[in-house]
Amino acid sequence: MSMSSAFRWAPVALSLLTALSTSACYAATSYTAKTKYPIVLVHGMAGFDSIMGIDYFYQVPDELRKNGATVLVASVSSFNDNDVRGEQLLKQMKDWAAAKGYTKFNLIAHSQGGPTARYVHGVAPGMVASITSIGSPHDLSAMQANNTLGDLLTNYGKVVAAMGSVIGWASGNSKLPQDPAALQAWASNTAAFNARFPAGKPTSYCGEGAEKVGDTFFYSITGNQPATNSWDISDAILKQAGASTPGVTTDGLVPVCAAHWGKVLRDDYPWNHLDEINHVLGLIGKGSPDPVAFYVQQAARLKAKGL
Repeated sequence: MSMSSAFRWAPVALSLLTALSTSACYAATSYTAKTKYPIVLVHGMAGFDSIMGIDYFYQVPDELRKNGATVLVASVSSFNDNDVRGEQLLKQMKDWAAAKGYTKFNLIAHSQGGPTARYVHGVAPGMVASITSIGSPHDLSAMQANNTLGDLLTNYGKVVAAMGSVIGWASGNSKLPQDPAALQAWASNTAAFNARFPAGKPTSYCGEGAEKVGDTFFYSITGNQPATNSWDISDAILKQAGASTPGVTTDGLVPVCAAHWGKVLRDDYPWNHLDEINHVLGLIGKGSPDPVAFYVQQAARLKAKGL
């Protein structure tokens, strides 16, 4: 090739190299969380999908999408039992499946979202590829009842229901029913719910359960620090709530052992119950793992398992 031809082809070659380099970089950084099945984020009690642009899973959906994930965010009642919330979630999953052709979903659920996701698996196991529950109150039987939650719902049921309606209205889901009494009944007897939906149940309290039941994988994770950042307005509340169960390690609301379900990936994150979803507004403890990066890591884990 002549020198002049080489110069003519140089810009083309440079463009090709740049494109290849950019594509490789994009694949390395953006496809980390590209799971086979869509990820569904399921909120807990008093939760919502998004209010005024603020996600319940704060900054998580966007980061997952940047890393290649297909992310769907559930909208279920803020205050209700798992049967009602589970049916709401299942309907959304069926609608997504019909619209997009999805066959299965990876459910990543916080707090009451964990048992809610387990309900869906119990009635429609073929739609659930995996459930990863985070800070979920799966088994409160060792405490007989969650006293803090039970007292709140018993004494302030109407106020709680009204708060749920406000949350629903603010998030654009005002028609979702709120039933604190049903929620209190479940929280006071989690053993009954677990008997109906035992897949992944630990063989002993504070132990582990099966990682895989049928074609579905079960994982659990939790924090263990009620208070982590003095600038976070929620920490004082969680610290007081945690103190209501002396001698029991909690994330401020949920006992660590109660959060065990399926394969326990980790139960000692230095987070409280709201740090687990990067709230309030990203205020976590100094030196603590980044919750947003954590969710990307969970997606990468599911991707590596072919899920």
